[in-house]
Amino acid sequence: MQRSLRQQKILEIIATKEIDTQEELCDELIKANFNVTQATISRDVKDLKLYKVAGTTKKYKYASFDSYVDSVTNRMTNLFKGCVLAIKSANNLILIKTMRGNGSTVGVFVDSLNIDAILGSVAGDDTLLIIVDSNDHTAEVVEVLKEYLS
Repeated sequence: MQRSLRQQKILEIIATKEIDTQEELCDELIKANFNVTQATISRDVKDLKLYKVAGTTKKYKYASFDSYVDSVTNRMTNLFKGCVLAIKSANNLILIKTMRGNGSTVGVFVDSLNIDAILGSVAGDDTLLIIVDSNDHTAEVVEVLKEYLS
């Protein structure tokens, strides 16, 4: 119980402050009434899979994978909007036309959506071909993809 509360607090701290050392993280937890040692923090950092990214006020800061995924997803969504030219479908196939050089980028975005009905995709320079599990699901997948364009 204590461990999960402490780890939850760590995620809260690194989301609101730039913490670049385990010692700083330890100090913040002590301020929040957690009795911790640097060794405990080290294990928590490993368990939470924290890593360091460039900070704005400090050279580096701790970040969690989930916060990274959210920021990548936002950037990828904007990129998707910016480089998709058309989405067309036929039977269980969806063709996405992109600006030159962006077929694989759009493919990465579509893969990240983890849509169950998508069996796979093949990217070219300016095209992404998506294979859907049935003709019935194609329109639903097209609708989901078009929502990201608005």
